[in-house]
Amino acid sequence: MEEKSKSKGICGWLIALVVLAVVVFAVVYTIKKKTSHDSGGPAPVPGPPGAVEKKYSDALKTAMQFFDVQKSGKLVDNQIPWRGDSGLKDGSEEGVDLSQGMYDAGDHMKFGFPMAFTATVLSWAILEYGDQMQEVDQLKSAQGSLKWITDYLINAHPDDNVLYIQVGDPEKDHKCWDRPETMTGKRPLTQINTSFPGTEVAAETAAAMASASLVFKTINSTYSSTLLQHAKQLFTFADKYQRSYSVSIPQVQDYYNSTGYGDELLWAASWLYHATQDKSYFQYVTGDNGKAFANWGSPTWFSWDNKLAGTQVLLSRLSFFGSKDTSSNSDLQMYRKTAEAVMCGLLPKSPTATKSRTHGGLIWVSDWNALQHPVASAFLAALYSDYMLTSQTAELACDGRSFRPSDLHNFAKSQADYVLGKNPLKMSFLVGYGENFPQFVHHRGASIPADATTGCTDGFKWLNSTDPNPNVAVGALVGGPFLNETYINSRNFSMQTEPSTYNSAVLVGLLSSLVTTSSAVKSFY
Repeated sequence: MEEKSKSKGICGWLIALVVLAVVVFAVVYTIKKKTSHDSGGPAPVPGPPGAVEKKYSDALKTAMQFFDVQKSGKLVDNQIPWRGDSGLKDGSEEGVDLSQGMYDAGDHMKFGFPMAFTATVLSWAILEYGDQMQEVDQLKSAQGSLKWITDYLINAHPDDNVLYIQVGDPEKDHKCWDRPETMTGKRPLTQINTSFPGTEVAAETAAAMASASLVFKTINSTYSSTLLQHAKQLFTFADKYQRSYSVSIPQVQDYYNSTGYGDELLWAASWLYHATQDKSYFQYVTGDNGKAFANWGSPTWFSWDNKLAGTQVLLSRLSFFGSKDTSSNSDLQMYRKTAEAVMCGLLPKSPTATKSRTHGGLIWVSDWNALQHPVASAFLAALYSDYMLTSQTAELACDGRSFRPSDLHNFAKSQADYVLGKNPLKMSFLVGYGENFPQFVHHRGASIPADATTGCTDGFKWLNSTDPNPNVAVGALVGGPFLNETYINSRNFSMQTEPSTYNSAVLVGLLSSLVTTSSAVKSFY
């Protein structure tokens, strides 16, 4: 009896100790969690690229290939078996070589405005996350795709105040369904000049040239200098002759209509300041032009048409890492405060969070090309998260509630994961990634067998075919789902099934930020 009683006593003490340990652990865990989320110190500065995240690495390698799918011109080291040379005579009737560049989407148009935006975003991704790209052997590919566009943009700017902004007639182009390698229609050119200015497209092209000049600065200094010279000339042209290209050339309104040019002027000046350190560009964005165009305090969506959110995040970089006289500038702080408002609108648990989301958590703004805005937003969130981490900024305040860099990082991951298949449809919207991705992509080259012979109109049988595309438009990010998370997998339903080159740029930026377990912001210079 005594032994039994003693045993029971020991058991009782053990149980009490276990219960006490559990209670202490729970209290400590709760306090630690609350402290780390609400009032903790900054997280450690991330070191060199960490371990590779296979999911995002595979997705990045896939996404990067769409730039090869979209290339025009004499293809060098072609990696896409069903693509060949095309557009070789583009520009020849006016004595310029516009054979390179990239087709805009599923058609054969070269629209300079979104193409330049593609180059600017791709440059930004390389500048911020080139070390991450290098870890998975994608940096050279990204640099090569960028140069394919900037070579074109250099040729498209033959004089200080002349810029070719379009190759092809979209009305006629959209009446054909044929492969780019066999297209026979005329390819008329559209230009802006002093008589027909186009401030937003000239400024966006200046941003592309300036940002790319930083990418190539240590690789090819001569090329970098050439790009910077064009950037300065184009910015002067854009600023001196202020008029929307949608006003100067009304026919562009049916495709890439601009809602204003002030954002592009600030965007271009911001990139020129980063590329030159010339204080006149800093004064441009923080002086009267900032007050006129920046729309401080009003969050916006980042896209090919509106660069304000991107400008605010880019200028926040100066606030985080710039010299004391720069970072303390009151107008620069207004850009950062507006960038913070953008971030607070994205965070799901923020008091100011946008309600514009699908049930599955995807930011949702537009029926047409629905994935552009969430992916672009997630790219900005990843950047801002890394700015905070690297600068040891512990918290972001959103209307009385605090969030940490990890919250922004997790939001960015959530949008990437949705795109890659973590959604109610269990479908990847990145063509070629995963087991279930779109098979009826609205893309001429992908929909027509490489050995088919078609004219302008008889190729429409391939558009209307009920068979999946014979060629995989690998890396294409399609338009995406509706708000109710349905997706019509039909070539004829272009609002959901057509990819675009600028979608690929923001996706490459987002995936590059996630491709390893840690990233630290570095100087551009």
